[in-house]
Amino acid sequence: LVLLPSGPDPALAAKLENLIGRLWDLGLEVSHSVRTIEQCVEEADRDVTVRTALLESRRVIGSRTLFQEFHRRTREHYDRRAFYEAKRLEQEQRHAKYQDSPYSLEPNIKESPGGLRDLQVIRWISRVCALGEDWAELASRGFITPGEAREAARRERFLQRLRIRLHYAAGRREDRLLFDYQDRIARELGYRPSATRRASEQLMQHYYRTAKAITQLNTLLMQNLAAAIFPSQDDHVEAINPRFRKVRDLLDAATEDLFERDPHAILESFLLMQQRPDLTGMTARTLRALWRARSRIDKAFRRDPVNKANFISILQQPRGIVHELRRMNQYGILGRYLPAFRRIVGQMQHDLFHVYTVDQHILTVVRNLRRLTMVEHAHEYPLCSRLMGGLERHWLLYVAAIFHDIAKGRRGDHSPLGRSEARRFCRSHGLAPQDTELVEFLVEHHLTMSSVAQKQDIFDPEVIRRFVEIVQTERRLTALYLLTVADIRGTSPKVWNAWKGKLLDDLYHAAHRLLRGEELGSDDDIRAKQEEAMRLLRLYGLSDGVQESLWKQLDVAYFMRHDAQEIAWQTRQVHYRVNSEKPVVKARFSPAGEGLQVMIYTPDRPKLFARICGYLGSIGCTILDAKIHTTRHGYALDTFQVMGTTRTPHYREMIALIEHDLADALAPDAPLPPPIRGRISRQLKHFPIQPEVHIRPDERGQYHLLSIIAGDRPGLLYNVARVFGQYGINLHTAKIATLGERAEDVFVVSGEALANPRAVLLLEQDLLEMLH
Repeated sequence: LVLLPSGPDPALAAKLENLIGRLWDLGLEVSHSVRTIEQCVEEADRDVTVRTALLESRRVIGSRTLFQEFHRRTREHYDRRAFYEAKRLEQEQRHAKYQDSPYSLEPNIKESPGGLRDLQVIRWISRVCALGEDWAELASRGFITPGEAREAARRERFLQRLRIRLHYAAGRREDRLLFDYQDRIARELGYRPSATRRASEQLMQHYYRTAKAITQLNTLLMQNLAAAIFPSQDDHVEAINPRFRKVRDLLDAATEDLFERDPHAILESFLLMQQRPDLTGMTARTLRALWRARSRIDKAFRRDPVNKANFISILQQPRGIVHELRRMNQYGILGRYLPAFRRIVGQMQHDLFHVYTVDQHILTVVRNLRRLTMVEHAHEYPLCSRLMGGLERHWLLYVAAIFHDIAKGRRGDHSPLGRSEARRFCRSHGLAPQDTELVEFLVEHHLTMSSVAQKQDIFDPEVIRRFVEIVQTERRLTALYLLTVADIRGTSPKVWNAWKGKLLDDLYHAAHRLLRGEELGSDDDIRAKQEEAMRLLRLYGLSDGVQESLWKQLDVAYFMRHDAQEIAWQTRQVHYRVNSEKPVVKARFSPAGEGLQVMIYTPDRPKLFARICGYLGSIGCTILDAKIHTTRHGYALDTFQVMGTTRTPHYREMIALIEHDLADALAPDAPLPPPIRGRISRQLKHFPIQPEVHIRPDERGQYHLLSIIAGDRPGLLYNVARVFGQYGINLHTAKIATLGERAEDVFVVSGEALANPRAVLLLEQDLLEMLH
């Protein structure tokens, strides 16, 4: 800002233009304006952002008298109440932009909740309202304590240092603490890697704790400043009990030293927030007292029967469970009460599919489970909501959710370690033996159902039998299914999709039938599926018998691995051209509710799978699942579940495109395209996944299971299929599991090369070379 006593004459205007031009020539992209004091006041009246920017004005050079007059006129002109409301609303909107969470893995350290802007908002409001120019002055006026003022200054210095390092590392103004810069900045700030944690993880944990502290200070000060700016003439006080009262719809401790005198009141305060819907929050002094009293939560506190009962009661309440657990975490209470939880607060997860810190992921899983109990969300996952409503003591799932990842970051498998923590908690809190056993089971096996559904052939009765041997009871099965859905949905919005939901549903229903004594894959089972398919065909006007020509070429395995709807759809497309030499390609919207289902029927030939994968990849489709079947007369009847990307056309256009072009791409004389070297993501560059390839015979000795773990990238499946073609590998089933940036694919394969140990070794080496 160039401040003038009056408008510039032509000579001064030319000098100012020359000054700005020289700054730009030096590479300083300076935002600038030339104004008088009157113009500044007028602009501030029109735009709150201009009004805010003027608060940060510092005299660099020039008339001290003119600057003082500018300072006086701009400050006196503000409407204090309007400015507070504008900044409060602006902060709410800014927080909503970042999902109201400071715990992003790549946070914006200026704009995210708990960032520098949250401190600046306080300073701006306090300056406009003449309540304090800095943290020390706010403390002297009683808005915060001297200790809180020192903490605010310390946290602000850390973020300022971090931001300066970030700008240097990026070579430009960059406020997002991206993976690209985290390791370098961590080393520059003196963090050193340990046996279990990267230097960047230690830096980020420091950042998250800083953001958490700033969020607390912002909450306290916004409430205290509001009380000064909007003084209430009638602060109605309602006694709740001898320890608490209601003040302006807020829960207030009856005395400043309540939690010091009566530590039982610490957990009681959160319980009251759940039990009293008329309470919208806690007073600033109550929040401050909770923060100070967290040190009172020690072994004796955790052993106290009253505190144990209060904590269990918090989990059993019909409302406010997630809100209060988040509040307890925000103010350090949850980590003090559960020491194992304290270890994972702010802990990053570099597995490339969790987008939250461990503690925030856990609380998100609890939220997902909680939503299943709410009528207003029953339409989202009707089966889950119905099962949750019928599950006895469903609050035990919240306990399992709290402990399922609580041992992350330790040496060893976090699932059995978490089970041990859960066992101690359940026994110390007096849970019944059968409830303790359920929680232990869920924590130890919280990954089992997801793994079976996504990596094994869930249409194979033997797979279902092995899974049922693990779950053993209907109660366990239902609880594990609900926890699994909530867990996957709590990792990242990108990880969950309708297809994964269908796989879990199918596994749940198959296991449930087996637990109830029904036989899977029996003649009666297959006959019932065929009868249902015939009923669907009749709805399309097809008479009985049209299916004969196709069905006599299909073996039992086909009918076991396809549901009645798929059988009817494929029969309708193929029954009149069973022996056609021309490929039949059909696509439809997936019955799973998301993506497309693509059917290919053509004489089988080498490298067919590679050609299909190559084409689908070339139009931007991601393959989620592939069912590969060869008929008795040597035809391939393959079904692919695919998803489009942002660069693919609308699904209706995709259907027409696939049905027209894929048949041409399957021509036997067309050469295979060269391997695709798709670009890997930024995340994979900084947190690479070491590729793994494992080949072993299946339990029956009929096929081989070939599993691959690698960083996901465009063309990965096609490149794998090319290697299969080079070794004459026949594919029977492909289970494609993509977890964020991590691909975990399992193929059921056969071929002469798999009987030769040397050929198997070469196959593994070629696959590993391709995956790097």
